[in-house]
Amino acid sequence: MIKGLATSQHLVHLSSVDIVIIVFYFALVLAIGFYLRGRANTGEDFFMAGREMTAWVAGLSFLSANLGALELMGWAGSAYQYGILATHWYWIGAIPAMLFLALVMMPFYYISKTHSVPGYLKLRFGEASRALSAVSFAFMTVLMSGVNMFAMAKVMQIVLGWPLSFSIWVSSLTVAIYVALGGLRSAIFNEVLQFFLIWAGALLIPILGLYEAGGWAHLKVLIAQRASAEYVHLWSGLGSFGTNPMGINWVGIVFGLGAIISMGYWTTDFLVVQRILAAKDMRSAQLAPIIGAGFKMFVPIIVILPGLLGLGLLPMKLTGEADALLTGGHSYNDVLPLMLARYCGPGLLGLGVTALIAGFMSGMAGNVSAFTTVWTYDIYRALINKKGSDAHYVSMGRWTTVIGVLISVGTAYLVMRSASIMDYVQALFSFFIAPLFGTVILGMLWKRATAAGAFWGLFLGTLSSIGMWVSVKVDPSALAYVALSSKAKPMAQDMFQALWAFVICVVVTVVVSLMTKPKPDAELEGLVYGLTPIPSLKGISMFQKPIFWAAVVTVIFVGLNIIFW
Repeated sequence: MIKGLATSQHLVHLSSVDIVIIVFYFALVLAIGFYLRGRANTGEDFFMAGREMTAWVAGLSFLSANLGALELMGWAGSAYQYGILATHWYWIGAIPAMLFLALVMMPFYYISKTHSVPGYLKLRFGEASRALSAVSFAFMTVLMSGVNMFAMAKVMQIVLGWPLSFSIWVSSLTVAIYVALGGLRSAIFNEVLQFFLIWAGALLIPILGLYEAGGWAHLKVLIAQRASAEYVHLWSGLGSFGTNPMGINWVGIVFGLGAIISMGYWTTDFLVVQRILAAKDMRSAQLAPIIGAGFKMFVPIIVILPGLLGLGLLPMKLTGEADALLTGGHSYNDVLPLMLARYCGPGLLGLGVTALIAGFMSGMAGNVSAFTTVWTYDIYRALINKKGSDAHYVSMGRWTTVIGVLISVGTAYLVMRSASIMDYVQALFSFFIAPLFGTVILGMLWKRATAAGAFWGLFLGTLSSIGMWVSVKVDPSALAYVALSSKAKPMAQDMFQALWAFVICVVVTVVVSLMTKPKPDAELEGLVYGLTPIPSLKGISMFQKPIFWAAVVTVIFVGLNIIFW
């Protein structure tokens, strides 16, 4: 794989203007890190940004941490491979979960003043559940960081001919420096900057591409001619597994993706939740995910649309990664850099490349800062050194940032033979996120859940998902049992793995909890619904309340799904 990449011809050359733009960006993010170093001397400042972020800053950072090079490159490739169905991961697979986080789960995270999601499990269920969730999250985070690194290096190699190692080390070490210096505050401020840079650079492709295609209506005609009319419909082809490009049905999308994976990711993945925990007050903490949801609905313009444009306009046919290696062609993952090279000249190319680099750094910084906090608070302090000073834990956090980046570099090579980056990512989510969501949601909503139930539910839920994945790898016929159809494709398999892992986690947790003794109600105040007084937002108008803006986002969300049915 590495040899194949190294010999690929780059598509464009940077002009001096492009180079200046890219160098200026690197200098700017490092300057932010050095500037904020003096405000990251305590644990609360380094790991939680002092809990003083406004709703807008926390909301844009919340979204930007998820909008990395992985998103830009991976979902553009998935849109080429699966059509507009990939948009489900931005709408049904994000918006309901983000609103649920804001209105239901955020009060508990914020009231408990926890530093992490595993930290909440410690308060609710004890040390065993916290340790298990922390170790699995740390493992998933470094794997996800590797995906971001691979995505970035692949784009730079195809577009510019940069060596794989150069792209990885320059960008990742830059992230390590500014996060180690300024902690979460530095990551958040850079993520807000990167949010605007990503949109400024990535909008070039959809604008110029739609102009070349003759508008959305004509692009749909081109896609129908080259692939199928089902590539431009969100819901109408989901009646069965064989009537859509993804080989999935509505059950997998609604329950596997919408109810399990997305709920698990947006409400329990500390990568994104950490940004909200840094908000200055309860109202800001609830508004931040709603602001993020409002912007999230329009991200398909810069992520999904480039893949659809490639499907309708590129002269060559892209294939899976393995096929591309054999034929010397391009894979699904190459569609975004190919479209970037198609439309961007001097100056514009520098802006587009900077957007991709910003996307990589945003995703990478999110993973690194979350890994650092979970390692320091939920593994190192909880299991290794319980008596360290605050300054010692800050120092550990800085070193862990650098070490986490180095570990992530090694994991980048694990994804290089994936036909689609996002297939790999969704498998990881089904392993670790789906059962974690089952544990957290039961802990918040059911006071009868016990420590033993939570631990065994989380453990067996995670183990079952990995076991299903392995069984299909060993015997492909097992797919008929995992995904309920032998026609299911990898993405469909991941959705059903997540669904079964969640069900197993919940069933085991309930059964074991009913057989063991629960905590008394007095110990669950502030941790469980029904036993926790939720602060009301009095003295503000309806237009300032989170519930009002959540309703606005819901109306727009429903309208978009109807329009693209």
